[in-house]
Amino acid sequence: MADLNGTWLGTYWQQGVPSRFEAVFVQSGNALSGSILDDNYLGEAQISGEVNGRSISFTKRYLITSPAPIKYIGTLSENEDYIQGQWNIGARYYGPWEARRSGEDLMAELKTRIQQQIPQATG
Repeated sequence: MADLNGTWLGTYWQQGVPSRFEAVFVQSGNALSGSILDDNYLGEAQISGEVNGRSISFTKRYLITSPAPIKYIGTLSENEDYIQGQWNIGARYYGPWEARRSGEDLMAELKTRIQQQIPQATG
């Protein structure tokens, strides 16, 4: 099963204008959740969706700025470091999006740091 856990950096286009974002995906089985922070006035959004093989789909809901839910669909690359797809708000607004796995794997870094800690002898 595909693993989307972690931080992703991406871009979506609306009427040809790109917007950058950072996403943190949390996957549990087929369930997908997490948050997205847009690099524009729209701000932070929560996501919920699912993973089916290499296909992903989720709904993005902004916390403050926009009440309309945005539907995202995409396909994860075979090496699991790139997603490409389409987003839409109803039939009127839509466009492409893509994301790449961030090189910053904070959980792996944390696990490495914990393993490197040597217990202090007491007494």
